[in-house]
Amino acid sequence: MSRSGEADALDRDAVLALIREHPGAYGKRELGRSLRLSAEQKLELKALLRTLESDGVIEKRGKRGYAIVGAPPNVAVIEVVDRDADGELMARWTAGGADAPADIRIPPRESAGGRHGGAALGVGDRALARIERDEDGGATARIIKKLGKEGRRLLGVVREEAGRIVIAPVDVGSKGPYALEKDDVRKAKIGDLVACTPLSGRQAGPRRVRIVETVGRADGPKAATLIALHAHGVPDGFGEDEARQAETVAPVTPAGREDLTDIPLITIDPSDARDHDDAVWAAPDEDPNNPGGWVVMVAIADVAAYVVPGSALDRGAEERGNSVYFPDRVAPMLPERLSTDLCSLRPKEPRPCFAVRMVFGADGEKRAHKFVRGWMRSAAKLAYEDFQSAIDGQPNDVTGPLLDPVLKPLWNAYQALAQARDRRQPLDIDAPERRVRIDENGHVAEISRRERLEAHRLIEEMMIQANVCAAETLEKKRQPLIFRVHDAPSPEKLDALADFLPETGLRWTKGEVVTPARFNRLLTKAKEGENADVVNEMVLRTQSQAVYSPENIGHFGLNLSHYAHFTSPIRRYADLIVHRALIKALRLGDDGLSEDQEKRLDTIAERISFAERRAMAAERDAMDRYLAAYLSDRIGAVFEGRVTGVTRAGLFVRLNETG
Repeated sequence: MSRSGEADALDRDAVLALIREHPGAYGKRELGRSLRLSAEQKLELKALLRTLESDGVIEKRGKRGYAIVGAPPNVAVIEVVDRDADGELMARWTAGGADAPADIRIPPRESAGGRHGGAALGVGDRALARIERDEDGGATARIIKKLGKEGRRLLGVVREEAGRIVIAPVDVGSKGPYALEKDDVRKAKIGDLVACTPLSGRQAGPRRVRIVETVGRADGPKAATLIALHAHGVPDGFGEDEARQAETVAPVTPAGREDLTDIPLITIDPSDARDHDDAVWAAPDEDPNNPGGWVVMVAIADVAAYVVPGSALDRGAEERGNSVYFPDRVAPMLPERLSTDLCSLRPKEPRPCFAVRMVFGADGEKRAHKFVRGWMRSAAKLAYEDFQSAIDGQPNDVTGPLLDPVLKPLWNAYQALAQARDRRQPLDIDAPERRVRIDENGHVAEISRRERLEAHRLIEEMMIQANVCAAETLEKKRQPLIFRVHDAPSPEKLDALADFLPETGLRWTKGEVVTPARFNRLLTKAKEGENADVVNEMVLRTQSQAVYSPENIGHFGLNLSHYAHFTSPIRRYADLIVHRALIKALRLGDDGLSEDQEKRLDTIAERISFAERRAMAAERDAMDRYLAAYLSDRIGAVFEGRVTGVTRAGLFVRLNETG
């Protein structure tokens, strides 16, 4: 029958079409009204619905609605996965289903948080949404609620309280404890660290949860890291496809690559580094037109030669975004066979690399550069301390033979680059890092301030210059890429800084042009007084957060107009994208940036920016827990510290020893 109700027989297909269009929303009344059924036809509808339900074609959903079996609900949890060409967010059903539309569009007003009064949505976010289907098979999401921690698994410790087995959440912001389902009580022991999912539906008494996984022991030596990994949703481990690809990938050969094996490139890294993705070399420029100038080469692991766009390894690396570093372990972006073997620039072993040869004048200003895909053999693996000691006149057995031919030219080239850096005036905040040393039993043995050496600055400046070359080359070639961008501080944060500084005897005049050099002058003045640490911290808090973006707005902190990450593809996905963009732009192989990835640069940039924030939060969380464990054994001890804030509740004190 037609929807006008003129035909005599009830149209089964029309009934199913309406149920399919409105899953869970249409019951007998709504179907009858939409189809304009007569009283007799409503009886037929009742019988038809009963038959369709018994045959497994439809099912009851909600209070009185029907849905096609296997069809997604009209209210569902969705995950934002992409942006379309117009910049609108696209999502997918988290539960999937054969009848789920391929694309769910989120209108701008919904994604901005306006109608549902919440925070704006971004790629990677989850939300509870009402799904409205389109005639063309697509769907539109109307956001009901952005899901925070409640949309994820919670982590807790199995405890016994008042004769009951409960789950005490490790997140101090979570309400608890949670009650366990009867079947789950025997799944874990007292003191176990478990991952749980909250059970839906109204419940009397404490909220109930179901154990999904036993993670470890709450009093175990690695508990702090395990908690941070799970609490922040950091991907850990590799899927079967990734592991299989990593184990079966064939080593790259030198065919078609520029031979760099006669150049004594060396790696300089932290003493405990397991992967080495950058090597450096420098020599005086022999060009008579560049007196006192330098040639600097930065060679980077050629990860693009092993990780193919769209492969399982590539999809996994994009999802992780970066490696995450904890005091006792690393959650790597790539499997170990790649990160610490095939891609790592091990000493004395031939490796494929992506290198940039840069020419600098005696004043440190760059005059020219050129990218090549090469074949290299690292001459040595040095720790920062080894390099610095050798330059300071205390070489060891490894650095001694390298001092004159390799280390001193690097040092002298850096002196020239440092002149240009000082003229450029990048932001120079003294933010001391703390190093946690874990003993063989997995406990905190020591917390110390990580020493900042000139050797660190040398590598940092040479990597910055290589990154600038990558951005400049790709912009010149009009090749889309992902930039590393850093916006200037917001007016609100600058006002807060201006209001705070008089308490330290310093001032910040509102309305003047904001530059890194102006911040540096403030920091220099602060060193003369007792509040240098506090001022450094406040200036750091004033800065915007650096992110990845296909749109270039420059890098405020480094005071650079062109900047892209190129130097760490083993541990950052952004660098791998830039490598592929260079390969495509310079025609250096057929493994360059794919058309699909080029179209998705917006989404990839947003996704890896989120992954970076997630990694920072997890690393900070783990560090805080290790610090708490370390201090828990020192009740009654006396520490030196500095008051950093005063509130009605009390004082904020920063301990000199632990930070």
